Amino acid sequence: METPSDFESILPGYPVKVSNFEGPIDLLLHLIKMNKVDVYDIPIVLITEQYLEYLDLMQELDLDAAGEFLVMASTLIHIKSRMLVPRMENETDIAEEEDPREALVRQLLEHQKFKAAAELLHEREIVRSAQWTRPDSRVEHIAGEPFERELEVDIFSLIQAFQAVMARSQARPRVPLPAEVVPIETRIDQLMEILSLTDACAFEELFTHSSSRRELITTFLAVLEMIRVKLIRVVQSNTFGPIRVYKRSSSQPPGQDQEGKANDRRPK
Repeated sequence: METPSDFESILPGYPVKVSNFEGPIDLLLHLIKMNKVDVYDIPIVLITEQYLEYLDLMQELDLDAAGEFLVMASTLIHIKSRMLVPRMENETDIAEEEDPREALVRQLLEHQKFKAAAELLHEREIVRSAQWTRPDSRVEHIAGEPFERELEVDIFSLIQAFQAVMARSQARPRVPLPAEVVPIETRIDQLMEILSLTDACAFEELFTHSSSRRELITTFLAVLEMIRVKLIRVVQSNTFGPIRVYKRSSSQPPGQDQEGKANDRRPK
């Protein structure tokens, strides 16, 4: 997919990075869970198509996705082409022929095992920490209401939510207006102002005043940058559930001056 001609790289100097723990294998596992399919019987045509859609959007957003994402894309396309080639009718040949997905499945299962172990250790640390800390002041006064566990949202869930925002935007009637170029620092200030009026809001609400594709992309990159500099938290009550955005409590959020305006966060 080619980047629209009127779209400029909004974060020159500090592109949003996909963390090392969220690589192409994590994206594949995300798509498998999203489609509720068996990892042992991956619908390779569907998964490849969705993977490439994610990759196109990541490139359009100018995310700093490593070359390993492109390598995985070529691997999926190769597997897809092998799956589409008619098989030999000889039963002996069929029995001896390895499923083109087999190596990928082994890689997915191995990664899934290590990821589950890491998540278990993280959960144990949270439980251990909770035993020695007071309840959140926002909920401790609510008698009898259990505190709902929250999950940190990964980059692929954010991209999925952003895809839904863009799809809804395209379905709305459009009013031709001149394109407004808003620097990302300005958009961050605007979003922080929205969050200052409430304890939390839905992810979609941050895009209420963004109509064009360029404005939507600017807002999404601003959200990613706000996460990076720890101005906000994005959480879900369950996997693939609605995303909530919280403003982090701080006397002076990172990257802001005494008047509360965003400083130039670009490296000198």
